[in-house]
Amino acid sequence: DQQDEDQATENTNTLPADSHTMKGGDGPLSYAKNSSFQRVVVDATKKMIDEVIVDKLDIEIIASSDVFRIADLGCSVGPNTFIAVQNIIESVANKLHNHRPRNSDAADHLVFQVYFNDYATNDFNLLFRSLPPSRRYFAAGVPGSFYGRLFPTKAIHFMHSSSCLNWLSRVPPEVGDRHSPAWNKGRIYCTGIKEEVTQAYAAQYKEDMKIFLDGRAKELVGGGLLVLSFGGVPDGVPLCQVPLGKFNTVLESSLLDMAKKGLVSEEIVDSFNLPLYYPSTKELEAMINENGHFIIEKLEAIVWPLAHIVQDLGKWASHTRAGFEALIKNHFGDEIVEEFFEYYTKKLVESRFMFQEDDDGNILLLVVLKRNQTQQP
Repeated sequence: DQQDEDQATENTNTLPADSHTMKGGDGPLSYAKNSSFQRVVVDATKKMIDEVIVDKLDIEIIASSDVFRIADLGCSVGPNTFIAVQNIIESVANKLHNHRPRNSDAADHLVFQVYFNDYATNDFNLLFRSLPPSRRYFAAGVPGSFYGRLFPTKAIHFMHSSSCLNWLSRVPPEVGDRHSPAWNKGRIYCTGIKEEVTQAYAAQYKEDMKIFLDGRAKELVGGGLLVLSFGGVPDGVPLCQVPLGKFNTVLESSLLDMAKKGLVSEEIVDSFNLPLYYPSTKELEAMINENGHFIIEKLEAIVWPLAHIVQDLGKWASHTRAGFEALIKNHFGDEIVEEFFEYYTKKLVESRFMFQEDDDGNILLLVVLKRNQTQQP
């Protein structure tokens, strides 16, 4: 309809800068070669997705169309997106097969259409070159931020996003304003300690999540599912006290050391803040309920001890670079990138305290939402 056309045009004209994009290509420092920790999240959610499709996805949604449409939001360049999509397809096909008469071949004839979404600056060329040759789905790329509309109304049956919803659409302007009470001088992320900074980040996250949920509510069919997995913090615990926050503190101290040595200016470090936020379960639940377009089928916080995942700190540094290099380059310029990540890697190796075996501060949020059929988007 005209509203969809207007929204599509608006999204095309307001595509974000490339600072949110993971490092493209397939070189040794690329995201494609440095995303095995995100793969752990995909693997961890496989059983949940299978159970959700069996228990919560209405068979009528599968059987009522010859084409089952899946969207992976924040797909990056692979290979994790292909694994996640394959898990979904296998579960949907199995559900249809189990609900059909034995002599029916409906599951074999169901057509799957998969939409891979990410920023327009994502390396879609690599993504398409890497598509599994024996896939059982048609593939298409959808450029644009998921903080806005991506698809026509009621176009998608199942949406998935993994390790993406901690990224904000922008850094809250107040935290970079030296005249604001929320100025985040000397810090580069939302530590959870300074109240004004935390409020600014929380307000930005709430605004972004409303836009995200409103968009998905329009795009999903009634009863369609939205499955999300991303990082969080325990209720009442500031991010700087959990290992994910401590990683950011190491990034921060690396930049401050470079400023002390005159390699970058203190002013430019003070103006740099990560566009990342980690909500608590209580915070997220309140946002979803306030939105009203979805029924919460599952909202679980599982302990995610990094000591069991991160065995090689040098490898973790490479993963961090794959995700953050564009941010550093965009703010500080190309010339400091190599030296900065050398500082960061050295400091990371010196900070093994963050990998204590009993550290249970990291939380992985697993969220399953069903499009509320009684609420109009």
